[in-house]
Amino acid sequence: MKSKAMILIVSLLSMSMIALAQENRIARPEMNTSDLQALIDQVSSKGGGRITFPKGEYHTGQLELKTGVELHLEEGAVILGSTSPYDYIRLETKQLAGDERNDKSQLGLIIAKQAHHIAITGSGTIDGQGLELALTIDSLHHTGELVDEHYNTKRHRPSELARPTLFNFVDCQDVRIEGVHLRNSAGWGLSFHECREMILRGLDVYNRAFWNNDGIDLTDCQQVLVERCDVNSADDGICLKSYNPESQNDSITIRYCEIRSSASAIKFGSASWGGFRHIRISDIRVFDTFRSAIAIESVDGAQIDDILVERIEAKNTGNPIFLRLGQRAGNRKGSLRNVTIRDFKCEVPFGRPDEAYDLRGPEVDFFHNSFPSSICGIPDNRIENITLENIHIRYPGRASKSMAYIPLWRLKDVPEQINKYPEFTMFGELPAWGFFVRHADGIHFKNVHLLLDADDFRPPFVFDDTLNIEKE
Repeated sequence: MKSKAMILIVSLLSMSMIALAQENRIARPEMNTSDLQALIDQVSSKGGGRITFPKGEYHTGQLELKTGVELHLEEGAVILGSTSPYDYIRLETKQLAGDERNDKSQLGLIIAKQAHHIAITGSGTIDGQGLELALTIDSLHHTGELVDEHYNTKRHRPSELARPTLFNFVDCQDVRIEGVHLRNSAGWGLSFHECREMILRGLDVYNRAFWNNDGIDLTDCQQVLVERCDVNSADDGICLKSYNPESQNDSITIRYCEIRSSASAIKFGSASWGGFRHIRISDIRVFDTFRSAIAIESVDGAQIDDILVERIEAKNTGNPIFLRLGQRAGNRKGSLRNVTIRDFKCEVPFGRPDEAYDLRGPEVDFFHNSFPSSICGIPDNRIENITLENIHIRYPGRASKSMAYIPLWRLKDVPEQINKYPEFTMFGELPAWGFFVRHADGIHFKNVHLLLDADDFRPPFVFDDTLNIEKE
């Protein structure tokens, strides 16, 4: 084992700030899990410090990052995740009222629980080898060796609960992840639950190995900065979720990012039990995205308030804006209010924008014309105080009355879908080509320009059960 050595340099910084150094030789291609975990434990026990991975490949199963430890990947360093599900161990966390995928929140290549002052930095790569891992999980399910109780029989694929994420951090504080290339999770990419004081900067996230593969998920996190990240994902690009009715996503800034997705680029929900407050999203470029450029959803009782979205440029994107207030679950009435979207540009194609993806978002199963942006509450709960300013959206037009025709006198035939999964296609055919607004109070349109590439027989705006609509 020693003869095929790879040098792992470990720089230790003790509590007294005295720098130490040592070397540990690890063979490849055998699993390095126990050696790497021992080093992480040692560095943490001595007060924290940096573990540096020089150029080379490091094969490992699940690793737990501990307090005070930084993993630093030099250029050319590649951490390769095991393709055996037996190398991943579930991390126990508390069950939350809204967390229907609690098991999934504890399974990952790199995990952390109640750790603080932790970091992953450098210019190297962490690759979960997700396709091979997911297919192994699938095979073991069918042989009966490792049965997935939640197996998705419709898609003939293992469930999200059975597939490890790339990162899974729970209840951590002072987290910094910078510069690294992150590849090929078997499930979600970077998953953070109830973490605080985080910086995610300059990340290159490519997560298209399997279905339901999000890029970055923030669940009930506070004081988070996500900036200059490039995300390309088979499911939602950057997704804010809330599973804890007693918690919320609060004081989160997302800026200067580029996103491609076979679902939505930036999304709040669909898990929306607690809340989303004081969120700032700016300077985002969206490309080749099947669903919405921005989707903000409260359907489980979440309180959404004080949201600013500005300077967004979306090209080849299926839907510009989707705001939804529903009541799928939860014991309290949700709210969606005080949202400003400004300096927003979007181009909607006639065909599928994610055609080049190997795994494409599921197409709807009914005839339809192109979908407008939607701002929709429910009969006893209105969306309130929404400002849309300096909006430029180009739609494809080409609507046909022979395809699916909902005239204005049939507005009652547009279903409410109060307790359904939120998605811009959820209402079926809509009678507008630009904006459909329903059950809303205080919607302010300022300098909103809607363009058509071809004729569309529908009106650009339709308002149903709305109050205080202003158009300037």
